[in-house]
Amino acid sequence: MFIKQVSVFLENTKGTLRQMTQLLGESGINLLAMSVADTSGFGIVRLIVKSADVDRTVTVLRADGDIARINDVVCVRIPHKPLGLAEVLEVLEKSGVSIEYSYSFCRSTIDDAVIILRPSDKNICVQALSAAGISMISQEEVDRF
Repeated sequence: MFIKQVSVFLENTKGTLRQMTQLLGESGINLLAMSVADTSGFGIVRLIVKSADVDRTVTVLRADGDIARINDVVCVRIPHKPLGLAEVLEVLEKSGVSIEYSYSFCRSTIDDAVIILRPSDKNICVQALSAAGISMISQEEVDRF
């Protein structure tokens, strides 16, 4: 139960994020979720788009000279309650899975919080979450947002 994420390496200079989002928007690509992490010289932008747009997103970005790649990530539903995220993370910790990074995915059509996770082992992550009865969101569900 994985969804596709596009990771883009951008030079950490004024205007590059706007230029990237403008380029994708002008190409008809709608961003469903985005995370930006920076270092002194470059930033890593992580994007969730509909599955029909994943390959086109990479093509558009690479044609613009950007480095872009596709990764599988896990999208988890987390109840809006105190300790909701901590309980999910505890399940993963007990299974030996660590989280390399995460970011939220907000959609008004879902009552629960939705978190994107990049686990150290995605297969064990999915097995552990499933065994604990924790709901994940499929790529098909993302495409309906």
